[in-house]
Amino acid sequence: MSYQVLARKWRPQLFSQLVGQEHVVQALTNALDNERLHHAYLFTGTRGVGKTTLARIFAKSLNCEQGVSAIPCGVCDACREIDEGRFVDLLEVDAASRTKVDQTRELLDNVPYAPVRGRYKVYLIDEVHMFSASSFNALLKTLEEPPPHVKFVLATTDPQKVPVTVLSRCLQFNLKRLSREQIEQQLKHILEQESIIFDDESLSLLARGADGSMRDGLSLLDQAIAFGGGRVKGDEVRSMIGTVGADQVYRLLDALMAQDGTGLLQQVEKMSQLATDFTSATRELLAMLHQIALLQAVPEIAPDEAFDASRLKGFAEGINPEDVQLYYQIGLTGQRELPLAPDPRSGFEMLLLRMLAFRPVGATGSVSGSGEKSRQPTIEQGRSAQRTSPIRPSTGQKSSPQQSVKAEISGSPEVREPVPQAADPAQWDNFVAALKLGGIASQLAHHSVFESWDGETLCLKLDSTHRHLRVGQAEARLQDGISNQLGRAVKLKISEAVPEAETPAMRQEREQRDRQREAEASMSQDPLVREMEEHFSAKLVSDSIRPVD
Repeated sequence: MSYQVLARKWRPQLFSQLVGQEHVVQALTNALDNERLHHAYLFTGTRGVGKTTLARIFAKSLNCEQGVSAIPCGVCDACREIDEGRFVDLLEVDAASRTKVDQTRELLDNVPYAPVRGRYKVYLIDEVHMFSASSFNALLKTLEEPPPHVKFVLATTDPQKVPVTVLSRCLQFNLKRLSREQIEQQLKHILEQESIIFDDESLSLLARGADGSMRDGLSLLDQAIAFGGGRVKGDEVRSMIGTVGADQVYRLLDALMAQDGTGLLQQVEKMSQLATDFTSATRELLAMLHQIALLQAVPEIAPDEAFDASRLKGFAEGINPEDVQLYYQIGLTGQRELPLAPDPRSGFEMLLLRMLAFRPVGATGSVSGSGEKSRQPTIEQGRSAQRTSPIRPSTGQKSSPQQSVKAEISGSPEVREPVPQAADPAQWDNFVAALKLGGIASQLAHHSVFESWDGETLCLKLDSTHRHLRVGQAEARLQDGISNQLGRAVKLKISEAVPEAETPAMRQEREQRDRQREAEASMSQDPLVREMEEHFSAKLVSDSIRPVD
């Protein structure tokens, strides 16, 4: 007997065997058990998640000789013929190869005729989005009012290309991408049933390579079994799919943590000698940074089996969370730019060098593997920043908001002055202008005045006549803008009252009125205007006057 690939051998034959699509299975099961059957169904989702499999199981449930049921017997002639792909009343059509309208009409000509063997005639149209506009038009009327013995099951990976007139005539089910855990469990079950030796690392690598598709996972598993000569091992799978070894990425992170540019480039040279795929290396580095960030946020979480848990925990303790986030962002950007580099190696080297060159503002140094600090922590900066206010008092000279922010971050002697009890409104105006906010958050800042600052919490007083501005995410956006301007996290507290000082909005309104009065006075004193008033009894319309910037 010829070998049957795993994707076909382990294709689910019942709804209960399908992995990860419980929401669709439940809806179809209830419809079949209660005989509340729609005439057209549309299954959408990425490749290899079970669209065609669901359609075939649904066809078996409709035509099983034991009766319509969500659990077909699987042994009657109809069930076996459907499993073997030779049931005459299940018409599987590949829309990609039948795009012409004449072919669609030919297909639909047989719709009025009763089924030959089964209870229902089922039309399974795969990749239906490949139909031409004329083919969709030919399908519409039949799809809306088919004979009672006909059911349509459409499948597509791109539902956006299906006309809304077709979508409105179908019950639509969106099949989810499978999680790595679901794919791992299914692969493990199959390997155990096939009595094939494997390890956990190989399953993790295969599940990651499957990218949410069970069919892709089974195809990779077939390839891994052939590559390993009847066994599935992590190092062999890694070599097969071109994944960079974890040890190489560990050495890269060691060099990054120690800020060792020489060691970093030496490791890239070793990877180049091994003919490493640097695109794959970037993905592995990002995956490891993701695991490190998870451990920093939730230390008790179990890391991915593909990585050494003890090594990851060491990196999580030795690298600052801010650095991890910056490394990940640089890696994502570099991954997009890698195809634009003169060659993959130089692009990968520049990605790593950017990780060395850039640092989060005010971040402290990480601890290297030897225990020495590669960068001195700025503790004094943090202490001085807590004693200062983002709004400096007026001392005869106005300091710009940029100078205030710079002093706040750098911890200069000027910042160590005692915090004033009252703020200079003009200084708050400049600070608000520097935030460059928009929308309601900007209005909220402009209608507030500075109240106090204790180094952590900035208290503002909002004009109570504008309390309606405290809606949605306005306060959160204002807090984020202030934190970004100061270069560190700031808590924001807003109270409502009639402000004693002038808000930025009040100042702008006052200045606008003053400029308007000056413009009107200038126009009224203009000789030409006076002459027109004397000779033509003209009147100056104040509303038509606008001050010129």
